[in-house]
Amino acid sequence: MKHVMFVCKKNSRRSQMAEGFARTLGNGKIEVTSSGLEASSVDPTTVQVMSEIGIDISAQTSKPLNNFNPEDYDAVISLCGCGVNLPEEWVLREVFQDWQLDDPEGQTIDTFRRVRDEVKERVATLIQSLS
Repeated sequence: MKHVMFVCKKNSRRSQMAEGFARTLGNGKIEVTSSGLEASSVDPTTVQVMSEIGIDISAQTSKPLNNFNPEDYDAVISLCGCGVNLPEEWVLREVFQDWQLDDPEGQTIDTFRRVRDEVKERVATLIQSLS
């Protein structure tokens, strides 16, 4: 079973959505964690838009990347274009992708929903490629 790390700047929105989708869609296929270049808090609007489609991420927390060991992960996915800021050992994992999705921070709920749907598509494709 592949181990996947989703990373973005604050582990507040996009990477939390990705973790939620991966836990649901990849249950039994992949192990998943998310983190940020810095820890913050999970954005309540993110929890709301995930809840709208039946995925509860209210128990997820924001975690700093430096709490984890890159050798424990097969795939590393940057969601915000922050891949260029990751320590090299994270970028050199078996799979590294930088999805460069928009940050919905401060945007309308429709933007959160659009980004959520984009994250879902990417996560589904990733799970298929890793399984």
